[in-house]
Amino acid sequence: MPASDGDPAARVAHGLEGVVAFESAVAFIDGHAPELTVRGYDIADLARGLCYEQMAYLLLFGRVPTAAELAALRSELAGLRALPGPVMDLLASAPQAAHPMAVLRTAVSMLGVLDPAAEERSGDGLIPAAKGLIARLPTIVAAQVRLGEGLDPVPPRGPEAGHAENYLHMVSGREPSGPMARAFDAALVLYAEHETNASTFACRVVVGTLSDYYSAIVAGIGAIKGPLHGGAIDDAMRLLIDIGRPERAAGYVDEALAARRRLPGFGHRVYRAGDPRASELREMALKMARALDDSTWFDIAAAAERRMAQTKGIIPNVDYYAAPVLYQLGFPLRLMTNVVASARVAGWSAHISEQYAGNRLIRPRALYVGERGRRLDAAD
Repeated sequence: MPASDGDPAARVAHGLEGVVAFESAVAFIDGHAPELTVRGYDIADLARGLCYEQMAYLLLFGRVPTAAELAALRSELAGLRALPGPVMDLLASAPQAAHPMAVLRTAVSMLGVLDPAAEERSGDGLIPAAKGLIARLPTIVAAQVRLGEGLDPVPPRGPEAGHAENYLHMVSGREPSGPMARAFDAALVLYAEHETNASTFACRVVVGTLSDYYSAIVAGIGAIKGPLHGGAIDDAMRLLIDIGRPERAAGYVDEALAARRRLPGFGHRVYRAGDPRASELREMALKMARALDDSTWFDIAAAAERRMAQTKGIIPNVDYYAAPVLYQLGFPLRLMTNVVASARVAGWSAHISEQYAGNRLIRPRALYVGERGRRLDAAD
């Protein structure tokens, strides 16, 4: 509830839970259904029917592109994939011990410094910058993967390679198989937008002050870096690695629950009846296991999922099956959140544009619980 000035009985919505801060036409979550709608479309339909470029267009412009519009967008994004020299130098010189999300955050900030139109503050005017980040974040993340393995970055391909296909090629240096490219494309679609989560809210708070687009994206990256948000995907994969074998899953879950340890990849702040993205990713993980003729990670995940359902009735969230999908696609644990950010930039951009179009400074109040009326002359 809103607090009136000086009202000592004002209620606090801790974590802003349940507070409706603004109107949006980008996405809607019904955690009881469960439902995730993006621009009016069910997320499962989008994951099965759209490539990432179509999803990005839908988010930015509110509709699915025509064939001609999609071809034009693909050509434009391909022309934007290469990184400026200073950004590549930054990636190459970053300390190995640096957090990969901190490096990504800094690279995006540098891209803003190098963009002569960075101070553009209209909703439509930020579209070129948004397209630039949609195209370049995969190049940054793929370069981070390669440099972390002591390898040279693989240059991006031209418009003959789609977004997901080019992304995987820059990671491995090899042409991805059709099933792997499609699974990755669908995963990017599923991660592209998720209503008013912490990182999206951070983006909107920044542009609510009429700051610039790049500052807002940097804020979003800073927020999604945290283990209670995007960083949870790393922990979900560590869980599967710790379990090690499917036959150990039930005992591992029982031991963790007895010790009151939280199991990453399970539960969600908003979804009460399950995360609708999780079922799609579960199917992708199964298809990938079959395509690679290696079901180890899927079998471990499925066994732990069954035990959690039996003992606690808790359903996995999006990160649980996304983790083994990304891991088998060649992304190391420490860079999985970077992949999520590279997909989410399209959704952040849609919210930033919307915030600019109908802006009001986001300025909540706090319920003061400290002392009042103290005097300096009374101090010891």
